[in-house]
Amino acid sequence: MKKQLHVRFRVTAVICLLLCCVIACREKYVPQLINEPTTGYVVVDGFINSGVGPTTISLSRSTKLSAAATIVRETKATVRVVGKINTTGFLLTETGTNTGIYTNPQLTLSPTDQYRLYIKTTAGKEYYSDYSDVRSTPDIDSVSWRVENGGVQIYANTHNTQSSPGFYQFKYEETWEFHSTYQSFLKIYNDALGFPHHVGFRDSGTYSFDNSLYQCWKTVIPTNILVYSTEKLTSNLVSLYPLVFIEPGSWKLGIRYSIILKSYYTSRENYRFLEQLRKNTEQLGSIFDAQPSETIGNIHNPANIAEPVIGFIEITEEKQKRIFIDNSQVRFWTYRNVCEPEFIVANVPDSLLGISGIPTTVYSFAFNGSSIAKANFAGSGCVDCTTRGTNKKPVFW
Repeated sequence: MKKQLHVRFRVTAVICLLLCCVIACREKYVPQLINEPTTGYVVVDGFINSGVGPTTISLSRSTKLSAAATIVRETKATVRVVGKINTTGFLLTETGTNTGIYTNPQLTLSPTDQYRLYIKTTAGKEYYSDYSDVRSTPDIDSVSWRVENGGVQIYANTHNTQSSPGFYQFKYEETWEFHSTYQSFLKIYNDALGFPHHVGFRDSGTYSFDNSLYQCWKTVIPTNILVYSTEKLTSNLVSLYPLVFIEPGSWKLGIRYSIILKSYYTSRENYRFLEQLRKNTEQLGSIFDAQPSETIGNIHNPANIAEPVIGFIEITEEKQKRIFIDNSQVRFWTYRNVCEPEFIVANVPDSLLGISGIPTTVYSFAFNGSSIAKANFAGSGCVDCTTRGTNKKPVFW
């Protein structure tokens, strides 16, 4: 027994010693990329649209990891889509001033030709993407959803009978309607010097609440990379591909929610590029995750083949499908914007001046005869919905 205890003690001591060595030997790791120029490699984002609608290409430059999170636009470049046969091609013009975003409202591509992107920067450097076949995207079968784990899981469903296997990229945008906790009937009126003077009705004609502070919408465009391959399946079918999970009690389904799915049929090479990019940007967290690796696209500088260029450009088509989910369609869904306790302020200049600068909004009142004696205030996020979204109704709503 003593021998066993002695052995255990020695093993424990060795482990503790190793841990101390590991901790003591920690050194700050500075990636070599930080020593790269502030504005480095060309970054190309977008696709050549084979369907109805514009072709839009974004040009920018990579930055140091230690630099501020700002996008360095590549402006005033010459950007064209050129074919093997139609070498004149189609010009893309920069939208606005110094945006780095180039577009053509509608390309007319021949299905018997191949096309690539040509870029010439103001510094005189030229870049070409590899030639791509004219590819179309099958229609989206459906965007479905169901209640799972107390929340709502949304799925993509599509297929292609024309080719096998298939490679898909998905993007989506979420929009939802939400309301303020309180309806605001009042506002503070200032004196000639700009100081709070009294609380009065926002609309002295009808005495109604201000709907522009009550009804709002929120739109979110995620940046995560969603790709799918049917290469190992018996059919070119995408069934119940998970897009997004709405957490239980989320404000997204407090009133009404909408999601628009955008689907792209792509090549095996682009799928591998996107999958590698996804691993490098979304799965790096521990030694058990995919480790960083070089992401090679299909864009090159013919004068310097070794120059890295970030991006993958090919021809595809964007297909869309939108669905709506009402709060009434999801049983037992409850959401409430939790607000701090409101407080009452006398409707006199001294009292109103005492709360100036505090992010609050007046919403209710107490009469004293025919005048407003006191006013109820609450946090702006509970009275003014524009602090969390926009009161401009989306055109598709």
